[in-house]
Amino acid sequence: MTYPDIRPRRLRRTPALRRLVAESGVAPRQLVLPLFVREGATEVTPIASMPGVVQHTRETLKKAANEAVAAGLGGVMLYGIPEHKDAVGSGGIDPHGILNLAITDVVAEVGDELTVMSDLCLDEFTDHGHCGVLDGDGNVDNDRTLDVYATMALAQAAAGVDLVSPSGMMDGQVRMVRQALDAAEHSEVGILAYSAKYASAFYGPFREAVASSLQGDRRTYQQDPANRLEGVREARLDVAEGADIVMVKPAMGYLDVLAAVKDAVDVPVAAYNVSGEYSMVEAAAAQGWIDREAAILESLTSIHRAGADIVLTYWALEAATLLRS
Repeated sequence: MTYPDIRPRRLRRTPALRRLVAESGVAPRQLVLPLFVREGATEVTPIASMPGVVQHTRETLKKAANEAVAAGLGGVMLYGIPEHKDAVGSGGIDPHGILNLAITDVVAEVGDELTVMSDLCLDEFTDHGHCGVLDGDGNVDNDRTLDVYATMALAQAAAGVDLVSPSGMMDGQVRMVRQALDAAEHSEVGILAYSAKYASAFYGPFREAVASSLQGDRRTYQQDPANRLEGVREARLDVAEGADIVMVKPAMGYLDVLAAVKDAVDVPVAAYNVSGEYSMVEAAAAQGWIDREAAILESLTSIHRAGADIVLTYWALEAATLLRS
């Protein structure tokens, strides 16, 4: 029997052959670990909806940063959880606020061994839970929020951050932040822009992680999940405004957007493997319904294959170990 003449299965026969011809492969250096630090905490607080993820104290945050260095990760993304919130998110611009202190702590601990990134948004700091300041009708005021973002960027830059990460999806946020940084002689600080950030149902566990006060939704400023081309447009706008890296969030449900953005821009592209994506795998694995480690690696490979140069994931530390095994 001679048919079939072409046998692609020949290159799948052994693990060594499969490794030899693999088209996509995630490396630890491409992974970024999101970390949460809670003001006033004296011990870590487990996040019930995200098994294995915690709110850190300032001390345990430094330990986590050292673990990220040892694992060969590309960086960490920091989120602060303040003890007190107000209508304008003043804790985010306070030089002694928890996020800015955390930046300084981590930079002092690991220096240039790890890229330190920080979320530049007000939702963790506002008592209404929105990503910006509100107008008299209770709507997010885009332009007033830009002024606050500029001040917040300067506070994070003064704390020593490598990349600020505007994530509020305000129109013009990247340009405002870039201009503020450059005018204050912080031109070395880069911008990782949350460019295509969708109003997704997969953020639920994250709300617990940051103790969100949000009532309602963010559909007036985050993108409609139905729209792909809009995500590409947003990424192009951010590059034109000075973004050094653009990001698509979430990742798994938006691989088509990720691929389109990768084709459209000439800067590195990141994707955020968000809390709901993480928690679904963890929940299914806890029930014995899926192979957990295989699902982790398959998830991250698919995100990289679709075009992500950088992947933010809560599995970053574990995945780094699995990738070396």
